[in-house]
Amino acid sequence: MRPGSPKGHLGHTARRMWARLMGRQGNLVLNTMTRTAVLVCATDPILRGGIVLALRGRPEIQLVDDANAEPARTVALAVGDRFDERVMALLRRMRARGYRRIVLLAGAIDDNEVLAAVQSGVCSVARRSQIDADALVRLINSAQAGEGSMPPDLLGRLLDRVGRLQTKVLEPRGLKMSGISARETDVLRLIAQGLSTREIAKKLCYSERTVKSLLHDVTVRFELRNRSHAVAFAVREGLI
Repeated sequence: MRPGSPKGHLGHTARRMWARLMGRQGNLVLNTMTRTAVLVCATDPILRGGIVLALRGRPEIQLVDDANAEPARTVALAVGDRFDERVMALLRRMRARGYRRIVLLAGAIDDNEVLAAVQSGVCSVARRSQIDADALVRLINSAQAGEGSMPPDLLGRLLDRVGRLQTKVLEPRGLKMSGISARETDVLRLIAQGLSTREIAKKLCYSERTVKSLLHDVTVRFELRNRSHAVAFAVREGLI
């Protein structure tokens, strides 16, 4: 068939239309893909450069800088060799800026440092030597979904420390990990049942002043507005 014949021209046109259609479909897939915004902060520019290089080509990741990031929708990635004061400073800045999905990527981290990291707002921890680009993307997406993660050995020891804290420190003082004592829980449960202050005092063998004091302590500690707000908070947190 001659290149200039009608059939040859028709075939060429069809191929061009097909290529355009496939290109549009490819763009549609990219445009509709949910991309996770990621802010990378590190104690060293070389560390940051390596992480940025690993993530830059990933279509599911959108790298952002601090000036343009939306903290409520962004996963903040803190990178360091050790969990030292420089990493702590990074975490403090992230929390101050409003980031709540913080992933720590450290060269080395021990049990005490994991506990400090969790207290600093970190939701996921990974050792740099144990994670590749694919695993890092999964870790970031899990953090975006509100999930936490850390190496199994660190998680096991962290849970053991939390358990010992509960049994040896909090329980002897009548406290729970929730920060609410057994007496406060009893008062909130009876308020939820509709009992008045006088009825609660009679049922628990407390004075009315004690009941009011317990409720006041809870509302102040958790910045609650009133009795109804305190009950709603306790129900939402699974305390009663």
